[in-house]
Amino acid sequence: MRVVFFGTPDFAVPSLNRLLNEPDFEVVGVISQPDTRRGRGSQVSPPPVKAAAIAANLDLKIWQSERLKKDQQILTELNDLAADVFVVVAYGQILSRKILKMPKYGCINVHGSLLPRYRGAAPIQWAIANGESTTGITTMQMDIGIDTGAMLLKRELPILPEDNIHSLSTKLANLGADLLIETLRHLSDIRPEAQDDRQSSYAPMIAAEDYVLDWTQEAIALHNRIRAFHPNCYTDFHGQRLKITQTEVIPENKNLDSIGKIVEIYRGKGFALQTGNGLLLLKELQPAGKKLQSGWDFVNGMRLAIGTSLV
Repeated sequence: MRVVFFGTPDFAVPSLNRLLNEPDFEVVGVISQPDTRRGRGSQVSPPPVKAAAIAANLDLKIWQSERLKKDQQILTELNDLAADVFVVVAYGQILSRKILKMPKYGCINVHGSLLPRYRGAAPIQWAIANGESTTGITTMQMDIGIDTGAMLLKRELPILPEDNIHSLSTKLANLGADLLIETLRHLSDIRPEAQDDRQSSYAPMIAAEDYVLDWTQEAIALHNRIRAFHPNCYTDFHGQRLKITQTEVIPENKNLDSIGKIVEIYRGKGFALQTGNGLLLLKELQPAGKKLQSGWDFVNGMRLAIGTSLV
């Protein structure tokens, strides 16, 4: 089976590597998003999928385009490949109807949720943020909609209490690679299942305001948000941004008139804030311009006391 692989972030790398190492499949090209500038000095960095394709040392053809559906040269080259299937894993651009119809068996997508729930760009983050206990992978026959195509195979995965976006993404990426190979090998035997739009939900791209912690929310909701958007959630403290990276829910209330204030200090652990319901123990955080530190070190360094406000 001749395959063109579409993908960009780390989540897509296990799927690409599995395809490259399976003798049943021939990856004849890779399409990824353009290189980006990041880090100190704005060094140009390739997306993880491109880096993985280069590291495979197979002289793979790699295309990158700002707007693939408008890039006539790449589209012509893609069509000329006469691929059997396009595999799409977190590519990051919407494919046109023309692209979807190019390969013999269409375009197969590996999506990080149990469709039709959590369609969209950030299914893993929003599943954690919303307190789900189960998620999974769905392989899907792509259509012109956003994650609306007929479902092929599904696999469930529990979301553990200690999971954050990084650990869960890694597990789902590996599960997705396994399910992709199974899907492609049995493609002719799988009966596609239409999605029930009435059961659907949407997982939009993460916006800057999603990182802001609102202490009037319940402790469990804040805790899940911090896990989901790690390490970017923050609150303001003395006019500067204070990132909160690890927390623990304490299901009790000290004083609902003290929301956003320190109501308990735990030796060796950190400090707890009163939320809209329950206490949130801050175990790890990062002040602006400084390294990560434990909540307890922050208490000592800032000489925090019960009654100090983080609002």
